[in-house]
Amino acid sequence: MYRPILAALAVVLCSAALVNGGKVLVFPLDGSHWINMKVIIEELHSRGHEVTVLRPSDAWYIKPDSPHYKSITLNATGGFDNDNLDKFLKTSLEMQRQGAPFWTRMALEIELVKGSYEFHRMSLLMMEEMFADDKLMQSLHNGKYDLVLTDPAIGGGVLLAHRLGLPLVLNVRWTVQGEGHQAIAPTPLSYVPIPGSELTDKMTFTERVKNMLIYFFICFQYWYATDSNYKPFVHRHFGPDVHYMELFQSADIWLMRNDFTFEWPRPTMPNIVYMSGFQCKPAKPLPNELEDFVQSSGEHGVIVMTLGTLVEKLPEDITEDMAAAFAQLPQKVIWRHKGKRPSTLGNNTLMLDWLPQNDLLGHPKTRVFVAHGGTNGMQEAIYHGVPLVGLPLMFDQPDNFFRMKARGVAKVLDLATVNTDNFLETLKEVLYEPSYREKMKVLSSLHRDQPMKPLDRAMFWIEFVMRHKGAAHLRTESYKMSPIQYHSIDVAAFLLAVVLLIFAVFIAAVKFLWRRLFKRNKVKRNDIHNLFSYFGCKLF
Repeated sequence: MYRPILAALAVVLCSAALVNGGKVLVFPLDGSHWINMKVIIEELHSRGHEVTVLRPSDAWYIKPDSPHYKSITLNATGGFDNDNLDKFLKTSLEMQRQGAPFWTRMALEIELVKGSYEFHRMSLLMMEEMFADDKLMQSLHNGKYDLVLTDPAIGGGVLLAHRLGLPLVLNVRWTVQGEGHQAIAPTPLSYVPIPGSELTDKMTFTERVKNMLIYFFICFQYWYATDSNYKPFVHRHFGPDVHYMELFQSADIWLMRNDFTFEWPRPTMPNIVYMSGFQCKPAKPLPNELEDFVQSSGEHGVIVMTLGTLVEKLPEDITEDMAAAFAQLPQKVIWRHKGKRPSTLGNNTLMLDWLPQNDLLGHPKTRVFVAHGGTNGMQEAIYHGVPLVGLPLMFDQPDNFFRMKARGVAKVLDLATVNTDNFLETLKEVLYEPSYREKMKVLSSLHRDQPMKPLDRAMFWIEFVMRHKGAAHLRTESYKMSPIQYHSIDVAAFLLAVVLLIFAVFIAAVKFLWRRLFKRNKVKRNDIHNLFSYFGCKLF
C-alpha cells in the first residue's frame, strides 16, 4: 500500500529537483585547469543542474562521455598540444643549464610569448569556425542556457557568452592578460607585486623599480600575444568601439581560485568570490597495497612526489640523481613517474604511473610533498598542512613556490642545477627542521577557518546568477571607461586648465592695475614738475 505512495513521492521530488535545476554551458580550458573545472561541474550535477560542455576535437583530458555532463565536440582544434609542451620543457631546461641567468630568463620569456601568441591564434580560429557555423549557434541559442561558465585563461567562453547574450561566471586565476585581479581590481604597483617578479608586498625602492619594469615588459607581452589576436576578432564580431577586455570585465561573478593565505593583501572587488582550495577534501582510505607500503615506513613517514599532469617524466640524469638522494633517506617515497626506471632507485621508493595525491597528502604519515608548484597541488598541501620541496618548471610555478618560500613553508630548488647532494640536503632540511611543518599548520588553520566551504560558496554564487539573471549590482562600471577617464586624466587636465586660466586672469589684472597706477603716478609727477617750473620762472 505504501510503495506506490513512496514511488509517487520520489517522482515528485525528482521532478522538483529538475524544475529548480538550471542549464549551464561550460567552455573549459584543458590540462590542469580542467581538473578543477570538473570539480565544479560534478557539484553542479549533484545539485540537479544540467551541464553541457563544449570541447575541441583534440581535447586531451575533456572526455566526450560523462555521467555528469553532456558534451558538444567542436570540429576544430583547441591548440592544446602535449607534444609541444614536452618540447618546451626540454628546451627551457637546456637553456637554464647553459648559465647566464638574465639572458636565459629573457630567452625563456620570449619563447613563452611566442607560444602564447600561437595558442591564442589557434583558439580564435576555433571561435571563427564556431561563429560561422549557423547550425551550431542556433542550437546553442535554442538551448536556453541560464549562464556560461568558463576559464578566462582563454577567451572563447567569454566571447561566446556575449554572442549568446548570457550571464557570465568565470572560474579564474588567470585571464588572457595575466593574473585575474589585474583585469578588474585596482593594482597599485607600490605594494602589489607583479606575478613572476618574486617580490612580496613589502618592497624597497629598488624592488619597486623592478616591479615597474616587469609590469612594462608584461604589457609588451600582452600587446604582442593578446592584443594582436583579440582586437581584430572583437572588432569584427562586436564592433570597432569594443575593447576585448571590456567583455571579460563585464562578467557577473569572478570565482577566484585563490585567497589571502596564498595571495598578498591587495584591493579587490565585490563580484570577486574567493574559493581557494575548493577542490580539497578530507583524505579517503588508500588502496590496501598502498596503505601497507605507507604503514611500513614506521615513525619516519613518507615523502610524496609528483610533478603534476603536464609533466610525466624528467630527463634521465635528473631522475637518477633524485632516486639516489631518496635512497639515502629512512623515509618511504611514493613517486609518480612514467619515464625510465632509474638505476639508482632504492628499496624505499615506490614508483607509480598515478597516485591519489589528495588522499596521500591527507595521510598522517606524510611528511613532505615534492611538487612542481601547480596551484592545485599548492592548495592541497596547505589544506592538509604538508610542507613542500619545490621543483618549479614553467608558467606560474616559480611564482607559486616563491610565495610558499616567503611564508617559510617550502624550500625551492632550480631543476636545472639539481643534483644528488643539494636535493638530499633540501629534503633533510624540510623533514627535520620543525618550523616548516609548524608554519604550514598555521597556514592550514587559517585556510580552513571559514564560515562556509569554498565549493559551497562557489555554488551559491553560480546559482545566485541563475536566479537573478546576472549580478550587475556587484559589477563596477569602470570597464566602460577609457584609460583617460579611469585614471581621471581628463578631470585633472580640466582642473589644471581652470587653475591656469584663473592664474592668467590674475596676472593680467595685476598688470592692468599696475599700468594704470604707474600712469596716474606719472601724470601727478608731471603736474608737480610743471607747477615748480612755473613758479621758478616767476621768481627769477
